[in-house]
Amino acid sequence: MSNQNSMLQKIDIGINDADRQAIADGLAKLLADTYTLYLTTHNFHWNVTGPMFNTLHVMFMAQYTELWNAVDPIAERIRSLGHFAPGSYQQFSKLTSLPDVPVTPPKAVDMIKTLVTGHEAVARTARAIFNVAGAANDQPSADLLTQRLDIHEKTAWMLRSLLED
Repeated sequence: MSNQNSMLQKIDIGINDADRQAIADGLAKLLADTYTLYLTTHNFHWNVTGPMFNTLHVMFMAQYTELWNAVDPIAERIRSLGHFAPGSYQQFSKLTSLPDVPVTPPKAVDMIKTLVTGHEAVARTARAIFNVAGAANDQPSADLLTQRLDIHEKTAWMLRSLLED
């Protein structure tokens, strides 16, 4: 993410320019991961088949809806820090730690495994930014990250539970 200050006026919110840049860069990665996981989850919602169809179809809808609702607060936090939020597939593909949505939909159990891996990866991305936000005394970003960590860790646990005998 480039060092673009969107304000004509200097931003003076108690977080220095370098820390705001570092936090915004980390949040841009979180935004890209969240959007990529949203797209994967929505794809799986559309394309799931098999005996678990109804359960997974409904579960995936709840999960992609939650992810969709998460992208705006992440992007707006980046903007609050004085930087532009990434918003193109090209930007997201460069920033995300997740693979692209599978071209051929996998079997239901592999969808679940893919989503577990995805939620765990997004949790790692959020956790990597947390110390930077904390050290900069950026409570709004830390709060956002705490909320995202809770959701991704809980969702990964719930999905893992489906894989147990």
